[in-house]
Amino acid sequence: MRIMDSGLRRRYAAYRWTPATDGRSGAEVHRLTVQDGAGPDLYVKVAPATYEGSPLDLSGEADRLTWLAGRGIPVPRLVERGTDGEVAWLVTEALPGRPAAERWPEGQRTAVTEALADITRALHELPSEDCPFDRSLAVTQEQAARSLHEGLVDLDDLDEEREGWSGPQLLDELHRTRPASEDLVVTHGDLTSENVLIDPETCRVTGVIDVIRLGRADRHTDLAVALRELASEEDPWFGPAYARRFLERYLQGATAEAVVDEDRLAYYRLLDEFF
Repeated sequence: MRIMDSGLRRRYAAYRWTPATDGRSGAEVHRLTVQDGAGPDLYVKVAPATYEGSPLDLSGEADRLTWLAGRGIPVPRLVERGTDGEVAWLVTEALPGRPAAERWPEGQRTAVTEALADITRALHELPSEDCPFDRSLAVTQEQAARSLHEGLVDLDDLDEEREGWSGPQLLDELHRTRPASEDLVVTHGDLTSENVLIDPETCRVTGVIDVIRLGRADRHTDLAVALRELASEEDPWFGPAYARRFLERYLQGATAEAVVDEDRLAYYRLLDEFF
């Protein structure tokens, strides 16, 4: 992106820029390391400014980081945000810890699973009426249709049960199976184990990242993704037994209103295909 030739690159000339993971739909992520080792590493995320109001709106992610930090949720410290009208950028401090998605020794897997459940419940117990970010179905179904129309849905990377489906088929199923009601809480919106950092010694959560989809939504938005990842046989260091432990731990301290419904889990996994 043109941002690489802009003042942003010059302002952080003392850092070594290393490409990290590429975000979907043209977003980029770079890790910035101080060459003399003084000071924390940073992350720069860059996306077209035309993504404003979309699930890749970096200004919206900055607002969410600020909101979460004020409520005691460990998130990266915001260093800089901005746009030049063509591209937008977000600069944050790197957090300690390892992604929960990494391979963990057998003796730590239960503790990591429980940490994931605890941070999920902590998010869901934030006062949803105070959350200014709307991710209810009135918003996300419209965004899903727009993502499909703009060619942002990767039809080659669908869940196994929907392999080979067309875009219109996905959208028709999304409308057909929409739940009649929503159990609205504060959700992360993309609660993969890659987006939760864990201290390798204590197995406690050190941070939650990539909060661009955070907002008021049905709790199954997070549970569907977290349980799917933990139960996957492609990740043998976790697996179905750990998915069950996650749910047990989550429900142990959750409010009486917390009910897990298999049909809703299936629906929110379908919705996730669009993002």
